[in-house]
Parts: sequence; C-alpha cells; structure tokens
Amino acid sequence: MNANTRAETLAISGHDNEDLNTSNNPTLNDVIDARLSRRGLFKTAFSSAGGAVLGSIGLTACGGGDDLVAPTVGSTLPVTVTLGNVALGFASVPKTLADTVTIAAGYTAKVIYALGDPLAASTPAFKNDGTDTDYDNRAGDHHDGMEYFGLNAAGTARDATSVTRGLLAMNHEALTDQFLHANGVTARPRPAAESDKEIPAHGISVVEVRKNAAGSFDYQQISNFNRRITPLTEMQINGVASGHVQMRSKFSTNGTKCRGTINNCGTGYTPWGTYLSGEENWAGYFTRSATDNTPRGGATANSVISLLRNGRAAGAASRHGWETSGTADKYARWDISHIGTSSDGSDDYRNELNTFGYMVEVDPYDKNVAIRKRTTLGRFAHESGVFGITTVGKPLAVYMGDDSRGEYIFKYVSNATWVAADANPGSRVATGDKYLDSGKLYVAKFNADGTGQWIELSMSNPLIANATNYKFADNGDVAMNSRLAGDAVGATRMDRPEWCAVSPVSGEIYYTLTNNANRKLAPTSTQQGLDATNPRSYSDSFAGGVAGAAQNVNGHILRMRENASEPAAIAFTWDVYLFGAQADADPALVNLSSLTNDQDFSSPDGLWFSPTTGLVFIQTDDGAYTDVTNCMMLIGKPGQVGDGTTPTLAYTRADGTTLNVQTRMGAKPTVNSLRRFLVGPADCEITGCCETPDGKTLFINIQHPGEAISKANVTDPTKYLSHWPANAGYGAGGAATARPRSATIVITKNDGGLIGS
Repeated sequence: MNANTRAETLAISGHDNEDLNTSNNPTLNDVIDARLSRRGLFKTAFSSAGGAVLGSIGLTACGGGDDLVAPTVGSTLPVTVTLGNVALGFASVPKTLADTVTIAAGYTAKVIYALGDPLAASTPAFKNDGTDTDYDNRAGDHHDGMEYFGLNAAGTARDATSVTRGLLAMNHEALTDQFLHANGVTARPRPAAESDKEIPAHGISVVEVRKNAAGSFDYQQISNFNRRITPLTEMQINGVASGHVQMRSKFSTNGTKCRGTINNCGTGYTPWGTYLSGEENWAGYFTRSATDNTPRGGATANSVISLLRNGRAAGAASRHGWETSGTADKYARWDISHIGTSSDGSDDYRNELNTFGYMVEVDPYDKNVAIRKRTTLGRFAHESGVFGITTVGKPLAVYMGDDSRGEYIFKYVSNATWVAADANPGSRVATGDKYLDSGKLYVAKFNADGTGQWIELSMSNPLIANATNYKFADNGDVAMNSRLAGDAVGATRMDRPEWCAVSPVSGEIYYTLTNNANRKLAPTSTQQGLDATNPRSYSDSFAGGVAGAAQNVNGHILRMRENASEPAAIAFTWDVYLFGAQADADPALVNLSSLTNDQDFSSPDGLWFSPTTGLVFIQTDDGAYTDVTNCMMLIGKPGQVGDGTTPTLAYTRADGTTLNVQTRMGAKPTVNSLRRFLVGPADCEITGCCETPDGKTLFINIQHPGEAISKANVTDPTKYLSHWPANAGYGAGGAATARPRSATIVITKNDGGLIGS
C-alpha cells in the first residue's frame, strides 16, 4: 500500500511499485483524429476553515473549539435510520501538515491501541526506545485493515449486535524497522535478535476492546481472545491448490500446511462472522540465488516464469535479510533457491513463495480452529476481499484487487448458494470451507463503451488450457498463478487496484485505483497506454513542488454494477466514481470531478461502506500531494453507475500528435455529497475502517507516521517527522522526543449520533 513516491524514495516498496505485467493485453484507446492544445494548470486561492487545538494533545477539531463538548454517554438518535438516507452533517476539515489527527468539529478521536502495546499480563509496558522485545505478545507494526466482531456482555461468545464489547482483528502490514531497534537496523548479515523482533511484528492482531464506565472504548491487555498471528504461525492450505505438488516443502511435504502470513493489507468480513486478511506484497520478503534458474530448468521453465511474474528474479535480494540471521529453519525458509535434490521440493523451500499471496480466513473467536489460506480465491497481491450482498438461494460473490501497476480486478463466485442459517453457524470456519473452497475465479475485462465481462480462469477456458507462455497443469496451478491466467485471457491492466467495497444500498462495487507511474501517453513495452478505465496521464508538481513525469499521479475510484445485480453475472457496466486531484488542477485533463478545497484528495487507497448509514469512507495513501497536506479520510454519499457524463480527454504528445481518450465519469460531487472528515499526522497513511453495529463508534488506523527515517537519524528525535501518538498523550515518551507509532483510533460524535451525520 505504500504510495509510489514515498516507497521509491525509501526503497522499502513492495510489488505495487514494480512492473511485473509485461503482457500485451490491449488497452481501450478510442483515438480520435482531432487536435486540442493542452491546457496549463490554473491556480485558485486556497481557502479553508480554521481549527482549534484540543488542549496540549495532538488531536484537533475543526470548525471552532466552541463546538467541542463532552460525549453524552448512552445517548441515542431520536429518529429511525434509513439506510442510504443519512445526510452529511459535518463541516469539511481543511488540509493541513500538522503532526496531529485533525477531525471534524463535533467529534472526538482517541488513541486506543498502538505498536508494542502488550497483549498478555506477563508482557511489560512498551518503552518505545528500541529495546522492547516479545512481539509475539505485542501489537505489531503498520496497523492496516481491520474488522469489528461483537462479544456478549459476559465476554464468552459472539454477539454480532454488541456495541459495548468486541474484538478488533487487524492486519500489521509492514515495518518502520529503524524504530524497532535502539540504534536502527544492523547491516546484513542480520543479527538474530533483530530478525526475531521484525518477523512477529508482522501479521495479525486479535484484541479485545470494551467500553469503560465513561462510555469510551479501551483495549484490554488481558483477554482470553487476545492473540498474535505471525509469519511463523502454522496454517492450513485449503481449496483447489491444497496438496498441490507446487506447495510441497520441508515444512509440509504433502503441501497441505504452511507457516504464517505476511504483508497483510485489506480485509473482509464474511457473512458467517469470520475475518479475511489479504496477503499483499509478500514476494519481496524472499531471496533467490543468482544461479537459481539453472536447477529449475532454465529461463523457460514454468517455475521460473511464475517467479518472475510475481517479482522474484534470480539474485533478487530480500526486503529485510532474515535469511542471513542463522541456519535455523525459521530463517532459512526466506531463501527460496532450489538447493535440494528432490523432484518435488519436499527437501528445501523452492516452493515456499507459492504458499503466500492468498486471502487468509481467521475465526477471531476461536484460537483452536486452524487458520485457512483460501487458494480458490486466487493468488496475487491481495488487498481486500469484499462480499456482495447476500441473497438466499444465490451464490456468494467476493470482489478482490491486485495492487500492482497494471494488474487486474478479480471476482470469485461460490458453487454453494447462500443459506440464511449459515449467518450463525455451529462452525464458522467449516462454513468458510463450504463457500470459499469450491467456486469459480474470474478476471475483469473492461470495454470502452461502459460495459465489461468477467472471464473465467480455469482449465475449461480454452485460452487457459492452450496458453503458450505458461503451461498450466490444472486448476490448482491456475489459482496459484492468477496473474499469468489473467495475461492469457486478455484482462484489462489497471492502475493499482487497491481496496474494494460494496454499497449496501445499491450493491454496486467500488475499487480504488491508487495511482500508476507507468500510465503513459506514449507507452513502451514495460509501460501502459491510456484507456477508458485508466484515462489520465499528466505531469503534476509534487514532492516539494518538483514537477514529475507524466503519469496517473492522483488515482481514481472505479464503480461497477453487475448485470441484473446477479452475483454470478458474467457482464457488468462501469464508470469512474471520482477522479483524485488537487482543487486547482486543470479541469479538462486532471480535476475532472471538479473537486474543491473541501474535498480534493490524491491516491485513494482504503475504501469502506458503513452498513448502518450507507455512507462511503475514502482513505488516502499519498506521495503526490504531501507538500500541501497529510493523508486524509473523506466521507461521501455515492450515486450510481451511469449518473454522469462521457468526457473526451484531449492530450498532446511530445511529438505534437493528439491522443483523445473517452471515459465514463460519475456525477461530480457537491459539498453535500463529499467532504473531508479527517487529516492524519505527518508522513502517515490513513487505513482500515470499521464500526460498531449501531454506526456510532468508528475505528480507523493511522499507519507509519514519520516513517521516513534513516539509521543515521534514528537516535536524534529532532530529525523525526512525527512524534505521534505520544504528542497526543498516548504511551511512552515525550511529545517532542518520542518515536512515532502506528495506532488505532476510535471516533465518536459528541452528541452520541451516527458517524458522518
């Protein structure tokens, strides 16, 4: 999820910033022979409302301090809520570079769970000085996607309606590793003590949260439900690739088990009450020897083609170098070189990479149930996995995106049809087996006329069975190599499909397309041209005012409607819900949605619909607008596919020729349909979103504040870009000296009402 400019600068990026799709899949160019002079950027006066600092802590409410009152405990709205009819009831928050959480007036934000917080009675308080250990029993780093699971009052069982006690299941995507160690990261070979902190700081947390006597949520250090799931936690491989020869390793010689989950990003909440976690940029954690192609059979061998398509070339260095920490198996497994003598990989870790890249299902209520990797849902850089609206007697649809430049949008449709009793089953994960292990995987192909098709990825599709670049052996092979399957069927290359979300009102599916540095007016073999669904390439002043190369700088949000609203439909219609842009950008080529200073944004990433109100929450992970504002969250009232226009964008190439691209754009937002609700602290990403079932308490994550830190500066607090959340009064360290920490915040409306209303 790291934004392009930030990740490239810090060299910590995952495969969202690599160009792994070298297929010749067509774009949707609609070239018209007409000339139009490119319009320059115009500037408008910046305007914003003032803000008031809440005491000395790092939380700010906008619109005037007089609007901030103490929350009314137990208050209720006097009217019945009708899904989709809630009006935006807050004043827009101005853009800001302050190292604080700035939130709309009338709301309170509170930090409740941060990196290093202990999850067991025996684990000491977090000192936040780089000397802390025992991350198997602490909150991990880089809080990301999360879901809320209600608990009954006794704290013994699931209560999906509970608004006072619950579990937060959340992903810990990656690390700001310099801050984990007292003096920063040691060069390779990595000390085992450092790797032993970094490895378990990834993965998933399940943590109990509960309302206190004052009616405010706190996390519970001691709870029978608390646990960490890490890259070393044993898991079960389920679905079409379970037991596949390409899954075999020293750890599981029959290919039915694996160890751990890593680089977990977006999430999903299943209709039966379990947690789905998407493994995103997993490949970069592994290394291969420079000569590894030879024992695999050379450059044309299937395993080599697969490794390259997923970002592991021979000689590729691992992200953290954990394989250099010793000979123990927990380190050796990060080297996926073919070094054994077996024919199937059961005596080394040559196939270890194939055990990552899936949706992972966890029952947050039961530590004793095996965690499942759902291989039938495909393998790629998973973001979220979001279910369509469930209907009794119809199959379930799960929507997913592959977050890398030029990658694809996917859908899974279950063979089993929905049974109402499965919403409260006797065995939750067994219910997952029923719906998620047997079904069909599809990839999207978009047409310039606003239609599209879902193309099945299986051996029954002749384009798969007869593929020439990669010879698929069976459907398990297809699932493990979903990207190669998408290449074979001519799927549409997209601008980094990040999170997706389904409107509980219309059932329409929304995808954030964060940005794409390789979307070009004159593409090459490794770059993508413009098409109707990815229609922008422009230069913008960013990264401190330095003009960058033409690309899709600010990203956009795609919207889709299944034909007849059927989950198993194989055709759909689409348009672009919103184009990200700064308010003063060229309205003809950049600010197509006519965003104003109250609602402009860049690089949409996290995306979530409130099941209570139907409002959409848009979160950003931006490197292109951070000279003007920190990352943010907006709240909107979405329309529907087809409610806008079909503009034609007229570009002038460097050689003087004109490129015209027609797109399909949703209705332009107004101040009543889209507003900025929150801006985060310095150098952060806003991500993760869930609420209590009454819609009155919202949880979001602030990821990696102040992540841009070098080893040389890690011991000098004056060089930190952020001191949050210590400057908000949370945790160890002073407001001007503490190391920043990823953290979860809880948001409530001061009058006890619905969030966003």
